[in-house]
Amino acid sequence: MKKIILTFAVAVICGLSSMAATIQQMRFHCESDTTDINALLEKGAASGITTANDLVVFYAKELLGKPYVAHTLEGETEMLTINIHQLDCTTFVETLYALTRTTLSGRFSWRDYAFNLENLRYRDGLMTDYSSRLHYISDWINNNRMRGNMREITSDIPTAVTKDKSINFMSSHSSSYASLKNDSAMIARIRKVEDGYRNYRMTYIRKSTLGRDDVRAAMRSGDFVGLVTNIDGLDISHMGIIYKDERGEVFLLDASMSGGKVQLEEKPLSAYLKSSKSNIGVRLFRIM
Repeated sequence: MKKIILTFAVAVICGLSSMAATIQQMRFHCESDTTDINALLEKGAASGITTANDLVVFYAKELLGKPYVAHTLEGETEMLTINIHQLDCTTFVETLYALTRTTLSGRFSWRDYAFNLENLRYRDGLMTDYSSRLHYISDWINNNRMRGNMREITSDIPTAVTKDKSINFMSSHSSSYASLKNDSAMIARIRKVEDGYRNYRMTYIRKSTLGRDDVRAAMRSGDFVGLVTNIDGLDISHMGIIYKDERGEVFLLDASMSGGKVQLEEKPLSAYLKSSKSNIGVRLFRIM
């Protein structure tokens, strides 16, 4: 599908001048993005749902079946990418947040969605260059927590434990990132972010305890969940949302690379993680 790029000048002409101070450029996946976002927001408003977690679940169900596509945010220059038709695990969560936050604010335009998306995805809500994107989930949650967008509830869950870990995967594997190849200045900016996460104390729930009744009871459908990894230099390797069935069993609803789409995983979360050697547990986040 043809991609459409709106530069700052075009954005002003299209009536986006109120967003020009923070959105310099936007990249759309296709011509229907704006109308499709507006239609989703209208559905959310018509649902009558007024709580964040319930809205997250509502919108997640609306996105079921959307194809999994990786690297949709990447390009020669950093742009605010708006794409609800192709999702990876992180953009799925970001899309749910932006739809939910827009609905809760009583706004129903894709312009407001774009504002909330940028506010979540970038450091201090401002897109500048590749290094301004909140790549690491620990950085993502800390920056958004300070600005009142999200809170981490991991420490409120029974069996929570802590682990010290240095997060530096990107600079250590710079050749794996197109925006870091042969760009020593950008690598230095990323490394500066990573310097704040040396021996970072991370709280998480061990996967061996996820089946406990008190742990499951403390989780809510619509909580964002990050899968904690033992990969050196990396904090979280996958994201999704919690979905609880009528019996209180906890499942993962995610944009699945293996499944190729947004889906509800068949196995309960505890069983889903049991066979994974690299995932050691989870962290949980909730919209404030």
